[in-house]
Amino acid sequence: MSAMHISTPKPQDATQKVVDALALAIHEHRLAPRTKLGEDEIGEIYNVSRTVVRAALQSLAHIQLVEIQRNKGAFVASPTPREAREVFEARALLEPRTARSAAGRATPNDIEILNEHITREHAAIDAGDNGRALNLSGRFHIEIARIADQDTIGRFIETLIARSSLVIALYWRRESALCESHAHHALVQAIADGDEQNAEELMQSHLVDLNSALDLRDRPIQAQNLRELLQTSHE
Repeated sequence: MSAMHISTPKPQDATQKVVDALALAIHEHRLAPRTKLGEDEIGEIYNVSRTVVRAALQSLAHIQLVEIQRNKGAFVASPTPREAREVFEARALLEPRTARSAAGRATPNDIEILNEHITREHAAIDAGDNGRALNLSGRFHIEIARIADQDTIGRFIETLIARSSLVIALYWRRESALCESHAHHALVQAIADGDEQNAEELMQSHLVDLNSALDLRDRPIQAQNLRELLQTSHE
């Protein structure tokens, strides 16, 4: 009788698990810009080797969520005010046209997905979980790019929205409201109606509003407890 085969996770699977967990923590603002990402501590938290952690950090550096500094280690990326302006300028160039294209292609199922994003976003706001709400808001914009069926532009937008998460964590005026409840609803309605011109204009206005909620002055970031923040999970 042959011995029972016990499968073990492939290294790439373990690496992706760490990438996904750290990326989510950054997008939900549980890990602030400039937070030190110690390899040993992350390895203990996720029960993986330093080799896996190092590969995960390299992957996150590739998409500009992490900065790796020689002889210092890895840190959550910290966009400068200039980079923050450039991110939103680039979004303002790309996303209005993407919204126009989405309005010409959206199916009823696409509209249902967008409305579900809004419902989850507002539930997070009501629960006081602004980090999760902002992450869901970013996913909403990525869904619009998917609906537009513009793969190359969609990848650019996804990268820009990842950078936006860091920008918002650093420069968001906390006293300002999150995405107004009507902004995404109006955009979805225009897309559902196939109103390409209105969808484009609403997206442009929405991005102007988001940009106006930023205070582009650099500010210090307080040290954080990495283990405590990474072990905070959202079901």
